[in-house]
Amino acid sequence: MKKNLFLFILLVTIPFWSAAQQSNQKDTEKKEIKTGWNMGALPAISFDSDLGFQYGAVVNFFNYGDGSNYPNYNHSLYFEVSRYTKGSGTYRFYYDSEELIPGIEITTDLSYLPDQAYDFYGFNGYEAVYNKNWTDDKSPDYRTRMFYKFHQKLFRFKTDIQGDWGDSNFRWLVGFNLLNFNIGSVDVDKLNKGKKEADKLPPVSEQPGLYEKYQQWGILSAKEANGGFVPIVKAGLVYDSRDNKPNPMHGIWAEAELATAQKFMGAESSFAKLSITQRQYFTLIKNDLSFAYRVQWQQTIGGHAPFYYQPQIIASALRGSSSSGLGGAKTLRGILRNRIVGDGFVMGNTELRWKFARMEKFKQHFYWGLNGFLDFGRVVKKMDIQNKITNMTEPMNQYFNFGAEKMHYSAGGGLRLAMNQNFIAALDYGIALDKQDGESGIYIGLNYLF
Repeated sequence: MKKNLFLFILLVTIPFWSAAQQSNQKDTEKKEIKTGWNMGALPAISFDSDLGFQYGAVVNFFNYGDGSNYPNYNHSLYFEVSRYTKGSGTYRFYYDSEELIPGIEITTDLSYLPDQAYDFYGFNGYEAVYNKNWTDDKSPDYRTRMFYKFHQKLFRFKTDIQGDWGDSNFRWLVGFNLLNFNIGSVDVDKLNKGKKEADKLPPVSEQPGLYEKYQQWGILSAKEANGGFVPIVKAGLVYDSRDNKPNPMHGIWAEAELATAQKFMGAESSFAKLSITQRQYFTLIKNDLSFAYRVQWQQTIGGHAPFYYQPQIIASALRGSSSSGLGGAKTLRGILRNRIVGDGFVMGNTELRWKFARMEKFKQHFYWGLNGFLDFGRVVKKMDIQNKITNMTEPMNQYFNFGAEKMHYSAGGGLRLAMNQNFIAALDYGIALDKQDGESGIYIGLNYLF
């Protein structure tokens, strides 16, 4: 059972609340130009009974130069280092700038993401049955808390370059992404260290999880089961008329990207995926209230994408350390992470965003925000599972419900605290509207979803 201690962050920010309530909320146009370097930081503190204590921090440096572009920045340097005591962690550096080469936007991400308990629920959404009781150690049907998990170490290096297309809002995009997936069974012995006998996880040899069963049944081939190297090159077209990147009040941000990996580049298998994303922002009350939506379609259009790459979401800019889904903090909030995996998907998010209080504190500009959201998505191109199943002795309906896939929904709300319009601490709470997608999720990090 997880016990999130991230509410510590809210206690830290409570003093800002009273100051915000006393500030003049009508003074929305007042801006003191920021120059030079500014920094925002956020602690990472939590506890998971299996993964251990999490400790670390997120730090984001912004350079505004002479302030002539404020609230836009010249350079952004993002550092994230957090670790659980039993091995999971996030080690990330992200750089974003349009001034390093004038007229060219460069984003670079370098990350190492070891995960002792990476979520794996099967493929094709509702066609893969989710049984919560198998992971509930209080249930008579309990198997193991790690039933829907495997161990993954991901190394990622990603660079995208965008340039203007004449004097229009259109931009060209090229990029490459190097990912190395190292996958195996959950290291139960490591997770059991320091536990009471009654709390220990059963050995994988005695109680295999879904990952092990999919190998036994022939769904995951021996070639793919342990991961592999995926070198991606991509090209695309972007349309961007946003008035502010972190939280636009109006404009459109749309993109079409073709991404491919080829064997001659070192990939385990060759494939190509096409992704089309539309995001749009509407002002409902000047400076204070906006409506935003995102719709994305992504699909394999050629070749065979290995199972470990299928959860990856193609995007020109990462809004967080993770770029996988559907389900979880950056896609469908409240739905289990990676619950919806297929060869193609559609996804949508709708949000109302309200800046309800502003203040000046420590020579910085802050605003508080609330948001309400509805998220949805589904598989539109299924992975071939049924024809691969062999050597299965258990009842098939315990694991598969072929033909059941439909739209998945979640809803919820969130709180934001923004400094100088660019460093945005975020808290979201989402509820899955179908028990097959889990129950709910609390997410604390940075930035609006899109």
